Amino acid sequence: MATDNDAVEIETSDDNEFSSGRGLGGRKYRPVFAHDQDRAVLEMSSIDTGASSTSFPTNNNLKKIKVGMQPNMTSEGIEESLPNHGGVNGSQSESKLELFGFDSLVNILGLKSMAGDQIPAPTSPRDGDDVPINVGRPKTTNVKSGTMMGVFVPCLQNILGIIYYIRFSWIVGMAGIGESLLLVAFCGSCTFLTTISLSAIATNGAMKGGGPYYLIGRSLGPEVGVSIGLCFFLGNAVAGALYVLGAVETFLNAVPKAGLFRDPVTFVNINGTSVAQESITSPSLHDLQIYGIIVTIILCFIVFGGVKMINRVAPAFLIPVLFSLFCIFIGIFLARENRPDEGITGLSLKSFKDNWSPEYQRTNNAGIPDPDGRIYWNFNALVGLFFPAVTGIMAGSNRSASLKDTQRSIPVGTLAATLTTSALYLVSVLFFGALATREKLLTDRLLTATVAWPFPAIIYIGIILSTLGAALQSLTGAPRLLAAIANDDILPVLNYFKVADGGEPHIATLFTAFLCIGCVVIGNLDLITPTVTMFYLLCYGGVNLSCFLLDLLDAPSWRPRWKFHHWSLSLLGASLCIVIMFLISWSFTVVSLALATLIYYYVSIKGKAGDWGDGFKSAYFQLALRSLRSLGANQVHPKNWYPIPLIFCRPWGKLPENVPCHPKLADFANCVKKKGRGMSIFVSILDGDYQECAEDAKAACRALSTYIDYKKCEGVAEIVVAPTMSDGFRGIVQTMGLGNLKPNIVVMRYPEIWRRENLTEIPSTFVGIINDCIVANKAVVIVKGLDEWPNEYQRQYGTIDLYWIVRDGGLMLLLSQLLLTKESFESSKIQVFCIAEEDSDAEELKADVKKFLYDLRMQAEVIVISMKSWDAQAEQQDESVEAFSGARERIASYLAGMKENAEKDGTPLMADGKPVIVNEQQVEKFLFTTLKLNSSILKYSRMAAVVLVSLPPPPLNHPAYFYMEYMDLLVENVPRLLMVRGYRRDVVTLFT
Repeated sequence: MATDNDAVEIETSDDNEFSSGRGLGGRKYRPVFAHDQDRAVLEMSSIDTGASSTSFPTNNNLKKIKVGMQPNMTSEGIEESLPNHGGVNGSQSESKLELFGFDSLVNILGLKSMAGDQIPAPTSPRDGDDVPINVGRPKTTNVKSGTMMGVFVPCLQNILGIIYYIRFSWIVGMAGIGESLLLVAFCGSCTFLTTISLSAIATNGAMKGGGPYYLIGRSLGPEVGVSIGLCFFLGNAVAGALYVLGAVETFLNAVPKAGLFRDPVTFVNINGTSVAQESITSPSLHDLQIYGIIVTIILCFIVFGGVKMINRVAPAFLIPVLFSLFCIFIGIFLARENRPDEGITGLSLKSFKDNWSPEYQRTNNAGIPDPDGRIYWNFNALVGLFFPAVTGIMAGSNRSASLKDTQRSIPVGTLAATLTTSALYLVSVLFFGALATREKLLTDRLLTATVAWPFPAIIYIGIILSTLGAALQSLTGAPRLLAAIANDDILPVLNYFKVADGGEPHIATLFTAFLCIGCVVIGNLDLITPTVTMFYLLCYGGVNLSCFLLDLLDAPSWRPRWKFHHWSLSLLGASLCIVIMFLISWSFTVVSLALATLIYYYVSIKGKAGDWGDGFKSAYFQLALRSLRSLGANQVHPKNWYPIPLIFCRPWGKLPENVPCHPKLADFANCVKKKGRGMSIFVSILDGDYQECAEDAKAACRALSTYIDYKKCEGVAEIVVAPTMSDGFRGIVQTMGLGNLKPNIVVMRYPEIWRRENLTEIPSTFVGIINDCIVANKAVVIVKGLDEWPNEYQRQYGTIDLYWIVRDGGLMLLLSQLLLTKESFESSKIQVFCIAEEDSDAEELKADVKKFLYDLRMQAEVIVISMKSWDAQAEQQDESVEAFSGARERIASYLAGMKENAEKDGTPLMADGKPVIVNEQQVEKFLFTTLKLNSSILKYSRMAAVVLVSLPPPPLNHPAYFYMEYMDLLVENVPRLLMVRGYRRDVVTLFT
């Protein structure tokens, strides 16, 4: 592997015109691929046209690798057809062209007339991977299959099964020709529409191993993909056991002497009478188990041989099957009345008319008509019986990792197999309906063997080989499907089944064979067979749903090469799958859906997160866009108002390393959302230049996002780089959000350390943020005592006290109600304190507030507090004279210092350049008001769990330092305080 500073030199024998430089001004172009992915250059070497030979200078930083030639050419052939430019004595000057230089355009546009035949460009590697390039003989890789052997033959082998041989003529006799055609068309339409959807998704980009799982997972997400993929794997593994048992049972019926145990004999009534009875022998269960295990082991050894071995063996299973079908049709054309057996009429128009209508009736377990039979057949039951005869369309896509060209082979091969078998079934319905009487169709279980030319044994061979071929394809596709799920590294429990790229899934094959042998040992799979069919239908429905979702959303990345598709066809295919599932058995449908749901939740809990750009995320995005457009930019009605807090993560101090935000901010953010619903935006600001701090901002954003996820808070993280904190917040408050999804509440921590840390920067930044929020019409919530804020496990038993001083649109009332929805505060009660002057009617005010709260559906105790108006002597009567006097002295000292530093006119300036216009009377009024409010809080709310108080706006033309002094008097000795300022609109309503 090349290091970051290494380049890679490519040495190759070039074509005549390209290598010699004739027609290119005597220059030779050699691509050089650097390991640094941010730079791609092409090295251009000049060749002395007069020299007889050219030598390439070596460089210690260059590593020679070889470029692969065309597969159909040998190195000797290339050496003979191309001139020799190698030599010892030669001069060469080198220069470099950028990515979009002349040589790049030659390679990109494929201008062969200018540069000769080009070497195929390697596929794009993943980030951090080197590009393997070979020269000389191509590196031996695993054998890749084409359309015929890779898709068409496996699908044909899986679709053509035992049902056609032993049940299809019986179905025609039971349902009649008309409804049999409808049955074939109904089931065939489901698989045909699924094939169309499969073709569209498979041609929308490169496809790795896993077939339908890969398609569904990348379209509907890893959880849905893994759940359906594992169900489909189980379906394939158990289906292999079904095929093996079918082959063994047919063999033992054809050669009864091969049985090792005694065969049971069953007598069935003919025509409903006990006079005429027919003996039906069935193989012993132990014989089925022994022979089934042996056959499974043999097939497992074939699968271990790899794709090459499977491709060699597959024709040996398929050709006799096709020959048996040929013999059946020859026998149909040669049949005459009562030949080769009674009830055979030959191709007769009378039989066609007699067998056109259905004749549903009761039968015994062997399928023989019996008025006392336990099974009553109708169209729904026949759907469940016949549908497995059209499954198997995923056999080719299951082997997608072994295909040369998935985007061509899967659509063509699967569609060809589907249409071929559907046409065969439709023609067979017409022929069987015109061949024999209805009684013969219903009583002869092997009518195909009866009419086969030249003897019935061919049909037994066809049945055995068709089922063995289907079992082989199931044992081939299922391990590759399981290995593909394991390679995606979603479920750690599946790590044992991982395989390297291009490797054979041996462990997965052993596990599949173990499951197959286990089902073979059970012997009776009547209860498992419907579930297998459900798994197939579940997979088909997932493919259709994936195509429907991708086609309906029509994202820019949706560009399938297969153009014959539409979302309505995919929706119809998914609906047919659901309908057929319930037609077959609603109970097995519920079982299969429950199993898929359990796997889904298991993956959601235990699985690793995988972002594959699935269709659900695209649907969420489209839904969000439409919802945003429907909301518009109009004001939201109070009934529909939701708090969208902007959590300002400024710590106003130092945090421990690797802690991006105060640990209690997320807890508080959850408290201002009802039951945790809603979005929070966590914002932090980095001081500096954006170009220099961009990577630091990305790292900080990732750390903040991790913190939010850890705290289980529904929110997003944003990091903004700005020259100063004030500039950054001013940009955030103007641009953050879209339409009505902009944040409406700014939450931040009160800077309790401002006095000992920085007397200038923190006050100006803090007050500037409050003023920006007022201008931008954003509500403000400032949390004092954040370190003591309870988490979700700390229950509070005090009261929630509201000091409702100014009209804020009901935000303070709403916040108190939101706090009650949390487990921490659910035991608390709300108290509303109304501040009134001494000469006002306190009882009337209390009654008005109670009526207002009642109309708002809020339960709270109302308390009216009378407060004296401010006058010059008020501070003399206050018990906190020391705090008042100290604040007034510090303010006077700070103002004097500003005047000393001011200009000659003596007018001090604030941080924003505005003049300070303030007198001592205004300062004392603000100090007295905040001090009296603090005294009232300490008097009435010492036992409160949390106190909410109206946030006073920063007075105009007062320095930020003055405001911080006012705020310190307000919050002093109050352990947990929320200062709330609403905005110019209501957030609660009286109306329903």
